[in-house]
Amino acid sequence: MGVSYPEEPWDLHGQALATSFLVPAERVGTPPPGTRIVKIGRRALVTTAFFRYEEPSPLQYDEIMATVLVRQGLRPRVWITHIWVDSPASRDGGRELWAIPKDLAEFGLVPPTSYVADGIGSATLRSVRALPGRIPLGFRIAQERDGAALVTPVRGRVRLASARARWSFTGPLAHLEGGRQLFTLLIPRFNLVFGRR
Repeated sequence: MGVSYPEEPWDLHGQALATSFLVPAERVGTPPPGTRIVKIGRRALVTTAFFRYEEPSPLQYDEIMATVLVRQGLRPRVWITHIWVDSPASRDGGRELWAIPKDLAEFGLVPPTSYVADGIGSATLRSVRALPGRIPLGFRIAQERDGAALVTPVRGRVRLASARARWSFTGPLAHLEGGRQLFTLLIPRFNLVFGRR
């Protein structure tokens, strides 16, 4: 039986750590209908991230995800291939509103220095350099639903810092181990509006 969750859009606030990798494209699976994986040579751009959603977000929870950059025609999209949260309401809302395949996990997050999702992955921050100002951000998520791509807008503002982090992947994200790390961003504060108004 499901649990109640907020209607869209979700006005989300918190902090995050995200790293992009190049991973052999055959490891990341089949993208949503009508989209194609954006490849650099034979590799896909995969971004892994830990998020902590805090007040005044409608739900407060921790999250780890892996995403792949895809395109719908010439339009870039973000495809969430794997994602775990520690909130049943977030899990059910993500699945039912936006076809995001959220599952449950246990976390041990000590932002901004260390991040752990039990049996899935971990990251340790090694260095950080702050970047000035808040940056506007907008993109669209594409997920498979009923044989088509369901596209969901995300927009907001973020504070960024360039960083270095050491990641380790296990279990369902083990296919990312050994990927070539490109860059890491520490996001000490974000406000993202997820979904349609």
